[in-house]
Amino acid sequence: MADNKAFDKDRLAQFLAEEFPQVADQFSVLEAKPMEVLVALDADTSHLRPGGTISGPSMFSLADVGIYLAIHATIGHVPLAVTTTCAIDFMRKPAPGRLLCRARLWKLGRVLAVGEAHLFSDGAENTPVARAQLTYSIPPNR
Repeated sequence: MADNKAFDKDRLAQFLAEEFPQVADQFSVLEAKPMEVLVALDADTSHLRPGGTISGPSMFSLADVGIYLAIHATIGHVPLAVTTTCAIDFMRKPAPGRLLCRARLWKLGRVLAVGEAHLFSDGAENTPVARAQLTYSIPPNR
């Protein structure tokens, strides 16, 4: 798997299953186009914190996966791309259940990708529960 063609949503799902089988069943790729994806975290009780809301680490995971997949949806296979920075604002408690992430790349250069992820509870797409800004390091051989 060494192609540099943009991944569509089916290829992104296959990539997750092949490269991250330990968590692939937690995520669903709903939409994918260059520079943007919509990904869902199918949150279960293991993602909840005291008080019955989805935990911060689970929300971070969704944002991180979203930006990582947006990179693949744009430039293809770059498995060694890594998060270099992340800032996340938790704005309101998400409802237990499915959490959605709209991840967009704002810059994709030779060595860095910068993006933003908006997270919201399924059915409440106009009320974000968190916003994250992430920067990824892109390996030189792509």
